[in-house]
Amino acid sequence: MKLAMVRPGLADLVAGIAAITGRGLGGRAAAFAVADLLRDRLHTLDLLTPQERAGSPEGYVSQVLHAQEDFSVVAVVWRPGQGTAIHDHVSWCAFGVISGVEHETVYRDMGDHLAEVGRADNRPGDVSGFAPPGDIHRVRNTSAEVGVSVHVYGTDVSRLGSSVRRVYDLPVR
Repeated sequence: MKLAMVRPGLADLVAGIAAITGRGLGGRAAAFAVADLLRDRLHTLDLLTPQERAGSPEGYVSQVLHAQEDFSVVAVVWRPGQGTAIHDHVSWCAFGVISGVEHETVYRDMGDHLAEVGRADNRPGDVSGFAPPGDIHRVRNTSAEVGVSVHVYGTDVSRLGSSVRRVYDLPVR
């Protein structure tokens, strides 16, 4: 995929991720290795244009910054209160928060319902990674400012259209 514009630091990040994915690590190991890379190379808001950083009143916005067969780099912009449905992913993921607070609730599929198994408030500078199975979660910007985060997925989301594998509508108990 061609980059639509030059984004500060993106080329170095992409090269670092490519070196990691080229090692043929399993999903969890790749997610943690890319999270470590993000920790050292987490971008500033300059990664996005002012218009991109504004987000949308309709819901959170995912902006694919780079995609190739084995990984994608996506910026997610969340206005205050915006969030996702409960979902899981098609591949491993690593993410880093640039602004806002991403409140994450993690669930376990119990067959006929979901059970909440954890919560975290991911703040600017926080970085983490995860891999299926066990990646069922919901994320919401709980801050009063627009949130921006960088997500790296172990697949080409430009080809798939999304990193979401399944949305859950099971009751939470």
